[in-house]
Parts: sequence; C-alpha cells; structure tokens
Amino acid sequence: MKSGTIRGLGVSPGSAKAPLARLAPPVATASTDPTTEAPEAALGRIEWALGAVAAEMAERADRAGGVAAEILSTTSAMAADPSLLEAAGRQLRAGSPTGHAVTLAVAEFCAMLEAHGGYLAERVTDLRDIGARAVALLAGVPMPGIPAPGHPIVLTARDLSPADTATLPGSDVVALLTEEGGPTSHTAILAKSLGLPAVVGCPAAAELPDGVLVSVDGSTGEVRVGPDAMGGDRTGSTSRAPASSAVPAGPGRTRDAQPVALLSNVGTVADAHAAAATDSEGVGLFRTEFLFLGRRSQPTIDEQTEVYTDVLTAFRGRPVVVRTLDAGSDKPLPFLPLGQEENPALGVRGLRTATRYPEALADQLTSVAKAARSAGRSVRVMAPMVATAEEAERFVGTAREHGLDDVGVMIEVPAAALRAGELLDVVDFVSIGTNDLGQYTMAADRAAGALGHLLDPWQPALLDLVALVGAAGRARGKPVGVCGEAASDPLLAAVLVGLGATSLSMAPVSRPAVLAELRGLSAEDCAVIADAARSATGAQQARIRAREAREQRWSVPA
Repeated sequence: MKSGTIRGLGVSPGSAKAPLARLAPPVATASTDPTTEAPEAALGRIEWALGAVAAEMAERADRAGGVAAEILSTTSAMAADPSLLEAAGRQLRAGSPTGHAVTLAVAEFCAMLEAHGGYLAERVTDLRDIGARAVALLAGVPMPGIPAPGHPIVLTARDLSPADTATLPGSDVVALLTEEGGPTSHTAILAKSLGLPAVVGCPAAAELPDGVLVSVDGSTGEVRVGPDAMGGDRTGSTSRAPASSAVPAGPGRTRDAQPVALLSNVGTVADAHAAAATDSEGVGLFRTEFLFLGRRSQPTIDEQTEVYTDVLTAFRGRPVVVRTLDAGSDKPLPFLPLGQEENPALGVRGLRTATRYPEALADQLTSVAKAARSAGRSVRVMAPMVATAEEAERFVGTAREHGLDDVGVMIEVPAAALRAGELLDVVDFVSIGTNDLGQYTMAADRAAGALGHLLDPWQPALLDLVALVGAAGRARGKPVGVCGEAASDPLLAAVLVGLGATSLSMAPVSRPAVLAELRGLSAEDCAVIADAARSATGAQQARIRAREAREQRWSVPA
C-alpha cells in the first residue's frame, strides 16, 4: 500500500506524523534446528536464559515506575515461574532443539491463557516476549528492541510487549500502530500513561513498508499513508488535544463552575508519588491487586498497611479511593486457589472471592483502616465486581465494622448499572469501571482484538448505562465517578460529565487536556454533547455527533 487511509482503534488521543519503522521480529526456531547439547545441559541454559529475562524485567520495573513498573514486575514473575521451565524440559526430552523447546513451551502456555480469556489472555503478548528474549539469549544475538534511527518514527508491530513499551520514553517513537490489541491492551494503557498517540487493532498495518510516511490519529483510529498524509511536514510532528492553546490551572470544573474532580489511577507507591507531584486532585482508583500478583503468599497486614500509608501520605489530604483486591480465576493467586472455571470472566472474581476467603478481605480492610489512622488522613474504599444491592450492603457492613465510614462499590456489571439506585441507597458513592462494564455489556472479551470495536467506550449502549448511573446519583445527591480509562479522552470526558459523572479518574498525563476541554464547556453543553453521542447507532457515529455538537458550543476558557 503506497497511499490511502486505513483504520484501527484509536486508544490514546493525539496525532503524529512520521516515517514508519517496524519492531524487529523475534528469532525464528524450528524442529529441524541442530541439536548440539544433551537435554540436561540445554535445560540448564534455558534456566539461565529465563532467569536473565526475569532479572532484566525486574530491573526495568525499578527504573520505569508507574504503570509500566506494575506490568513489568508481573512479566518478571512470569519469566521466573518454574512451570515454564518444566514445560521446556518436557519439550527437550521429546527431542526438540534448545531454542525451539522454549518456543514450544511458550506456545503451550499461550494456548492455555487464551483458553482462559480475560486477564490471563491479555498476558499472551508478555509471554511471547519472554520467549523471544530467552531464545535470543540462547542464540547469542541481541534481544528484540525498538529501532533508533535518530529521527521521529511511528512504531508498528504485531503488538508491543511491556519490555518494549518501557523503553519508549526518550526514544524516537512519536506514535504507536499495532496490528493486534484492543482498548484495554498493554499498548493502550501504556500509550496513555506516556502521552503517545496510539492506534491498535489495525491488521492492515502489516502491509505497510518500512519508511512509508504515515499520519496517526489516536482519537479517531484513522491512519493516513503516503506523502499526502504529511501535509507538507516530513520531519515528524506530534500534537495532543485539546484545541485550546493555554491549559488553565486549578481544579477541574466546567465553564460555569460546576466542579468535576480530576483524579488519578495508580497501582504502586511509585505510581502514587508521581501522580501526587502533579495537579491531580486525588486518587480515583488505587489498584491494590499489584501488591498481590506474582506472590506465593498473601502480603501481611503490616506490609499492606505500610503501602497504603505511603500512598495516603503522598497525597497530603487529597481524597484517595482504595479498591479492594480485584482477583479471581482470571487473575490467579496461589494463596487464594479457586479452581478451574469454564468462563473465568463470569466466575469468582473481585468481591466474590470474599465468599470463599473472607479473611483476605478482612485483612485488607484492617490494613486500610490502620493506614488511615497512621497517616492521619481519611480514606475511601470500594469493592469491585458488585452485582446487587445485597452484595453492596454486605460489603458496606463489613467495611464499617473495620472502622471505614466512606464506602462505595464499582459499577462494572450491567445489573449494577440497571439497578444503580438500589446500590446508591446503601453505599456512599459509586465508581464506573468502563472497561469491564463495556466487556459485559457487549459480550466481548477484553483480550479479543477482533472484537475491539465492540469494546470502544463510545458504544451508545455503554453510554446509556452510564446515564442510568448518573441519573441515580443526581437523584440521591451522591458522587458518581468514572475510573475507567475512557475518562482520559477529552471529548468523551465531556460526555461523561453530561451523563452525570462528578469525578473522572485517569493517567496523570491526560489531565491537562481533559481540564482544558471541560473549562471550555458549561454543564449544559456537556449534557447536549452527551445526548448527541447517545443518539448514534454505533461508536464511530457517536464520536462524530459528539464532535459536531462540541464544535457548536465550546469556547476558549476565560
């Protein structure tokens, strides 16, 4: 393809123009590769290679911080998992050459993860990267890496691993374009955290030659190819929304002074300190599961208390919402065995794990309460995967028994959105997780790249459910937050406010654009734009209608 337009899923707003550069492919292996060592010696070298990859991922996690650190730490734990080495050993004993034994072992585990779906299926790209890096070490060649031509590039690949994305800061990359992936893939999440425009789920990218000029729009998913795409600029350029040239300072609010708290999503202490150093008005989602993932035993009350205290102290009185452990069969923890499930996404996860392991929830709530006392700060706590008012009421009772008096739940299940009024009658606040709510509304697995268009947060059906929750919150005078990454899109943020959201939580890098967008719109403007989006029959049409309505009403903030 020499010129024209291709489309994917826009997952990180902004635009960039630059020549295309392709991520180097992994080293290929085959059953016909020469066998030069005994299985025992080969297994020892594989153990060394996997250990080296685990150590490299851990080192990169220490340097990266933030969201990248969370993902890299989990990848390091996967590389060090003895079951992967055991699988490679079986392949060696069956006669496979050393490098190919690793390839087959990784393929075996990828098939299992894909069969599980959900969170586990999202780890397939990470596992493939572990295998590629180990094979490169065994072959004595450099590990796959990001090109560094010395000029701006749009990086393209089948998909990007955490190790790849962790090296993006300071690189020549100005935008990302991948063949696979969806709105909640690592590429999407990390691109947003780094402020890089990104388009994923674009199979046509595989046909583009290296060096071709491209223009990537991370909001619309449009990729223009060829000289005409550059608009006369052939040196590479990047821009991020919004349309205003000066970003106002201060708290989030609309043009007519309706407050909209702009909060941060965090997962680690380093992540929290980075967000606290910005204008963030607090934490709308503290993902505590990163304390638990990759461990063989549950963190103690003292360990948890120390982490929660550090986060509360970092934000110096700004509100912090702690989400209790969001784990289950699709996020397996060795110390909370739940067995195999046919469909983990619809199984025991989130708050449901407390029905089997109530002590895990009790320990976490004890830790949060101790941290609040230690830091001398108030704290808000909420539970994930709540479907009914009865579940919400039980959680509220348990939390208050532990000394926590500001208690909410996540709205991630359509049942909870449809009966949001009942839930709000028993909780102090709710927070909408647009990623899972979209998955369950559209019956589309978050890890299924081919269904990424159904997981687009602009889907009118998803917006309808958000509107129901917003209306229930207004009727009861209780806060309704949005903590899914949908809030990082400035135009969609305005829609969410128009639907009744009183706070929005996002990666800190997205806050200035959202702040400026809201400052140029009144609360009534946001409602009109939201109505325009909901009048559409699909996600792309919803974007177009919202943009048209916004252009008629937005004005430069005073």
